[in-house]
Amino acid sequence: MTTFSRSSDSAAADAPVALVAALIPALRPHEFRRLRALLYGSCGIRLRQGKEELVRSRLGRRVMDAGTPSFGAYLDAVERDVAAGRYAELGTLVDALTPNQTAFVREPAHFEYMRDVLLPALAAGTRPVRVWSAGCSTGEEPFTLAVLLREHLPADRYAGARILATDVSSRVLEKARAATYSARALTAVPALLRRRMFDARPNGDRFVVRADLRAIVRFARLNLMREWPLRGPFDAIFCRNVMIYFDAPVRQRLIERFWALLAPGGHLFVGHSESLGAMTHGLRYVQPAVYVR
Repeated sequence: MTTFSRSSDSAAADAPVALVAALIPALRPHEFRRLRALLYGSCGIRLRQGKEELVRSRLGRRVMDAGTPSFGAYLDAVERDVAAGRYAELGTLVDALTPNQTAFVREPAHFEYMRDVLLPALAAGTRPVRVWSAGCSTGEEPFTLAVLLREHLPADRYAGARILATDVSSRVLEKARAATYSARALTAVPALLRRRMFDARPNGDRFVVRADLRAIVRFARLNLMREWPLRGPFDAIFCRNVMIYFDAPVRQRLIERFWALLAPGGHLFVGHSESLGAMTHGLRYVQPAVYVR
């Protein structure tokens, strides 16, 4: 059985880029078909034909670092892990093939809508505020939501609020839980927001999210295609730029499941390239990429 390594300290680690590329095994047609089936069956991700070279370049180094001699042997090991209920390497595989592009205050119109429309209504409520960041990546989205809730909810309402942040990748969740970001990651964050979001004294060029924001965010690994061990109702669900990897039937089922967990009047925020217009659902369009139950 292959034991997956968490580090990349193989003999090839210091080799020239061209030599490493030459050492990566070939990706044979039947291996590419197996990979497509594995991704779709386990995560709902539709990997299109013609992506063989992209897969080889993004995943090949991991095949080598795992100590497997071929893509086929690597897939054997991943499938054995999945069959045994171990999903860490599957998350690493997905992580390699789906870039985790995220940023603080990404797509600001969504946060402006939260500030101006949703949070005033929630501030007057009595039920604890619940928000879900589905596909949270390295944590920028849930921490942006946390500072928004703190700034625009009464203190007692904020104290009882909770943000659930989930992702299929264990690697990005480790980074999210660390809540530590480089100065480069903060270049687009306004100075005032930066002061309210991070500790006053940076650790070198690293900035740590304030403890009162970290306290209301809970990170957990979750495969959206599997069982969801969580309960609603949620006042808002953010699932942005995730469904672009799914086909129409998977997106339809996912929207139905989100609808079931939303509170009446709860909002779903999706990516701006992820229209729900062709789907059947009980959500009402509010503005681009924003829907309400």
